[in-house]
Amino acid sequence: MAGKALRTRQVVAAASLLWLLLLPWPWASAVHRSDFPVSFLFGTATSSYQIEGAYLEDNKSLSNWDVFTHVPGRIKDGSTGNIADDHYHRYEEDIELMHSLGTDAYRFSISWARILPTEGRFGGVNQLGIEFYNKLIDSLLFKAYYFLLEHAGIEPFVTLSHYDIPQELEDRYGAWLSAEVQRDFGYFADVCFAAFGDRVRYWATFNEPNVAVLAGYMLGTYPPARCSPPFGSCAGGDSEAEPYAATHNVILSHATAVEIYRRKYQSKQKGSIGIVMYTTWYEPLTDTPEDRLATERALAFTVSWFLDPIVYGDYPPEMRRLLGSRLPTFSPEERRKLGYKLDFIGINHYTTLYAMDCMFSSGCPLGQWTQNALAAGTGERDGVPIGPPTGRSMFYVVPDGIEKMVTYIMKRYNNLPMFITENGYPQVEEGHTNAQEWLHDQARIQYLDGYLTKVAKVIRDGADVRGYFVWSLLDNFEWLYGYTLRYGLYYVDYQTLERKPKSSALWYKRFLQSLHEDQ
Repeated sequence: MAGKALRTRQVVAAASLLWLLLLPWPWASAVHRSDFPVSFLFGTATSSYQIEGAYLEDNKSLSNWDVFTHVPGRIKDGSTGNIADDHYHRYEEDIELMHSLGTDAYRFSISWARILPTEGRFGGVNQLGIEFYNKLIDSLLFKAYYFLLEHAGIEPFVTLSHYDIPQELEDRYGAWLSAEVQRDFGYFADVCFAAFGDRVRYWATFNEPNVAVLAGYMLGTYPPARCSPPFGSCAGGDSEAEPYAATHNVILSHATAVEIYRRKYQSKQKGSIGIVMYTTWYEPLTDTPEDRLATERALAFTVSWFLDPIVYGDYPPEMRRLLGSRLPTFSPEERRKLGYKLDFIGINHYTTLYAMDCMFSSGCPLGQWTQNALAAGTGERDGVPIGPPTGRSMFYVVPDGIEKMVTYIMKRYNNLPMFITENGYPQVEEGHTNAQEWLHDQARIQYLDGYLTKVAKVIRDGADVRGYFVWSLLDNFEWLYGYTLRYGLYYVDYQTLERKPKSSALWYKRFLQSLHEDQ
């Protein structure tokens, strides 16, 4: 019965794509697959909490996001990830969608609470969790047939921690506020390397730890919801100190996992390991020395904050000068571990903002996550947006930003290999009354076309970028926004869980096929 249901869903997906193919096509793309190296990976991205559902199924325990979303008022529409896209039961259908697009790779994350549901490194490994990810990975890699045409396997690109952590570790010792978490994360990574590393060639330790730390320990808007004024009013926390303590443990957890991979697995498994950072590009609000310096500080306090210690062994000098003793120091043993560094840098990029100086200005807003950088971010100058607005506040369409962000990272970190691990366009629910209105997403097509054009340009200029992942394969649970924002190439009806391709799915498919058309 399961096989028959899957075949039925495949037929529906194929029919939907055929329907889109018959639509008039108004958009002439400025970029082609042949503008990128043949070995370049093109894929889609998701994360476990946002799509899997099955939140207490097959021995999985509660994660921090399971607990957080069940508190009334936390999520915009009052929703949770209990079911999400039900990818846990529909992963075969979703892999068929990837095959239909013609993608080379799939970036997903592993639920820590599904693999180690109790007692962290002192408990047992959940074999049902291992079994699920084994099936997912094998299904990606196994050669498939779509419309009788053979399609090579899809490369798994695995993130170990995409915001979620077992709630038990939070309850037991405060998770990222305790050095104890380094050993637990190392054990979790070791279990995953041993179970899946024979087939996984790309590992990321963390997704956007800069967001998780700033939102969780400075603003208090993500779990564990800790903060202090003026950043927010939380039950507990210290916004001036805890973000830096948590970051220290995240960085050393990364180093712990990389050391394990280097010593035990890499020579046999031939994979690579890195970290994924959230990146906003900043432009000076005014062409003054003060705002130009504020721009440099804003970048250092969000991106270099994590990457400088991993690559160079210490926090950015821009941070040391302003924060002094609030920044932890690395012991000789910790510096030794940091010496394992990383193999690549993942770049999640969506938007560009203006930065204004707050060192000499008294008119800056309080409570922004760049406050300690003595900078403030804004999307407008003299009432004019920096670019066309999107469905999400402070997200604007500024394709030049991705070129400049990659160039910044290329120059600061000696052109280490890079992947664009997320890039996508949010649609908002307002103004959409039926599924058909969601499907005609020309704004997303223009966004992806513009950003990919700039990625191709920065590669021609010498940047070692090796892959690009659209966020996201599917509409899904979008953290604080719940189901009110949609980033997917595929529309999801959250009542029936039916997937339907948007116009952007067809555009991406055609873009990937253009390599063969141009030859």
